[in-house]
Amino acid sequence: MHKKAVVPLSGGLDSATCLAIAIERGFECYGLSFDYGQRHSTEIEFARGLARDWDLKDHLILNIDLGRMGGSALTDMNLEVPLDIRSEGIPSTYVPARNTIFLSYALAYAEVLSADCIFIGVNAVDYSGYPDCRPEYIEAFQKMAKLATKEGVEGKAVRIETPLIHLRKTEIVQKGLALGVDYSRTVSCYQADSQGRSCGRCESCLIRKSAFEVLNMHDPTVYVGNI
Repeated sequence: MHKKAVVPLSGGLDSATCLAIAIERGFECYGLSFDYGQRHSTEIEFARGLARDWDLKDHLILNIDLGRMGGSALTDMNLEVPLDIRSEGIPSTYVPARNTIFLSYALAYAEVLSADCIFIGVNAVDYSGYPDCRPEYIEAFQKMAKLATKEGVEGKAVRIETPLIHLRKTEIVQKGLALGVDYSRTVSCYQADSQGRSCGRCESCLIRKSAFEVLNMHDPTVYVGNI
């Protein structure tokens, strides 16, 4: 029997690396992506591409319209995406309870599949300070999963794996490249255009660009205006 894992796929650098790690560890992977009312659907297309590239067993794309609630620069078109690195506090690009919502769906899918793990690419080092990317949050969700699911009550709780959580972005890139990740097939931008080009100015773009610069490596990202 194959070990099974559900892997939330955003189409970004971290989720692609996380997927490669799960596959390297011998898991049969099932992708799960969300069309949640984000600014651009480009990331969904990149997630589809990753699912094909890595020959996933299945790839579900679920529609959850968080945009109707607003509250984030990623889902509310009346709010502007900040174009510099934050100095303090949680940025306006935080989507309220997003990882809790996504992980809940992933947990349900994992239970249906009798999967062993959920591999999620959260990171608490080079990140935007979102509260649902921290180790203590993952620990709390793991405890909830044990209490609130049939699998958990029967002593077979799905494990939440976070292989990137303590890595710097440079380490993530190096790990992914060693596993054969093609980062030209990923997008990190908060406001990529319809052609999949990144703005090069939002926080997510700047963190990504910096990692390749520090490593003195070519950044395969396509930026608007060749920034």
